[in-house]
Amino acid sequence: MSDWQPDMLGEGYEQRTFELGDDPDGQGEVFATLVRRTWTGSVPAERAVLYVHGFSDYFFQKELAEFFVDRGFAFYALDLRKCGRSRREGQTAHHVTDLALYDAELDRALAVVREEVPGGPVLLSGHSTGGLVLPLWLHRLNQRPGGSRGAGISGLVLNSPWFDLQGKPWMRTVGTLAIRGVGRIKPFDVMKLPPTDAYGSSLHVSGHGEWDYDTVLKPLDGFRVTYGWLGAVRAGHARLHRGLDVGVPSLVLRSDKTRFARSWSEQVDRADAVLDVKQIARWAGCLGDAVTSLPIPDARHDVFLSLKEPREAAYDAVDAWLRATAIVSSAGDAPVG
Repeated sequence: MSDWQPDMLGEGYEQRTFELGDDPDGQGEVFATLVRRTWTGSVPAERAVLYVHGFSDYFFQKELAEFFVDRGFAFYALDLRKCGRSRREGQTAHHVTDLALYDAELDRALAVVREEVPGGPVLLSGHSTGGLVLPLWLHRLNQRPGGSRGAGISGLVLNSPWFDLQGKPWMRTVGTLAIRGVGRIKPFDVMKLPPTDAYGSSLHVSGHGEWDYDTVLKPLDGFRVTYGWLGAVRAGHARLHRGLDVGVPSLVLRSDKTRFARSWSEQVDRADAVLDVKQIARWAGCLGDAVTSLPIPDARHDVFLSLKEPREAAYDAVDAWLRATAIVSSAGDAPVG
């Protein structure tokens, strides 16, 4: 494991690489990258956040980091194996055939956070596929001695988590059986899906958005979906639907509507263009413990990359939930880093 080094986000951000050994899926050595917002407060941080991105994504959301830092949290984000900063030449972006493989880097990241913020509660936050990966890991963590809370976890904030397969109903039955079958035999085969850059164009400054990020790490039209990876996701969905026990309170945020489209329109700016928000609402209760599930009117798929008004509403919802769960006693009650 390397020491902290300057990160691509520039001043105030550093990264640390985890060496994870040989890829179980046969694509060489794999790595994960932990990013931190450097802490400059007058006293050490007393709590921390660990954030996990979604598919065709990586951590670049500095505004999200600053939101938590302003509330006294040390902020960390993890680029998973073969994702974002962690992907190496010749590796298929985001490809794994078992979501439990991510436990290795999540365990490592949590250990670093606990070492740097000793004794402080750790809040987990995940977006989209990361919002599926984290609850599954947390459920397994909760089965260990001491459970989630014994590991220092205080809560879970999920931003449009991927709780089910969007699209026609047959894709969730016979379609899923076919996906798993092909995934076992030809895991790297790419699914033939209709191309769309509607969501990417709504976000990026080169299209109709306000966010500037690396479109090599997060393409406007997304990375190609492999059968092996989608089979792993569907197995994760099935486990979620049987019910989890994450052991801590959860906040689930989503848009109030879905708008699937091939190309950008103004409607795409005020809806989830990636997932079916009704599915998110339906399955939120499967997390176990206390779950607060909230729609954010006019939010995008990443609610924290929405237009100004829904984005502020999303942050207000997190603020209120943090106070209600006593994770912080009041907004901004701790030193700012």
